[in-house]
Amino acid sequence: MVVDDQRLVRSGFAMMLSVEDDIEIVGEAADGAESVEMARKLRPDLVLMDVQMPVLDGIAATEQIVAEGLGQVVLLTTFDRDDYLFDGLQAGASGFLLKNTDPDDLVEAIRSVGLGHALLAPEVTRRVIERMTAAGSSADSGRAQAGALDRLTPREREVLELVGRGLSNGEIAGKLFLGEATVKTHVSSCLSKLHLRDRVQAVVFAYEAGLLRPGD
Repeated sequence: MVVDDQRLVRSGFAMMLSVEDDIEIVGEAADGAESVEMARKLRPDLVLMDVQMPVLDGIAATEQIVAEGLGQVVLLTTFDRDDYLFDGLQAGASGFLLKNTDPDDLVEAIRSVGLGHALLAPEVTRRVIERMTAAGSSADSGRAQAGALDRLTPREREVLELVGRGLSNGEIAGKLFLGEATVKTHVSSCLSKLHLRDRVQAVVFAYEAGLLRPGD
């Protein structure tokens, strides 16, 4: 489902995505409130959501859609602003991309989220990690996160560290000489044992637990 208050932008995204064999546009909405109502009826796999819209903004709409389990959300905006990033992630968005993202990258991003992977635009990932770890880090928090690592096997810790470095499952498989299906199992186990929602939270956890440091 595509949500944007500008009709031409909305139609452009819908037209671009609809030519892909594995992507079907099931609906378009012009504001956040309409998107929530439409998601309740259509139950889309994924919602491509603008941030700044009338009636109900994209972040508030994302929070409702995710809370009700109506679909995953990728936020799109022309504004490279930290507050949108953090508010969107806290609302439960599975991805965050800028509207100037290359069309091929946008398609691949949608496919990735559809497969259950969270993502951020490469140009903002580092800022998100450093801001979130700085905002949420304390001595007690760091010790608690480090203690939680004891739930993981040595191999799972290796996988978590590589997830924290931004590697895909395929790249992790190559680095550790494992099958990609095995890596996927390890990633799922890490998320389950550490009570993390997605790979974005796993990246932040890896920094907070001391597996990685900003700048690594």
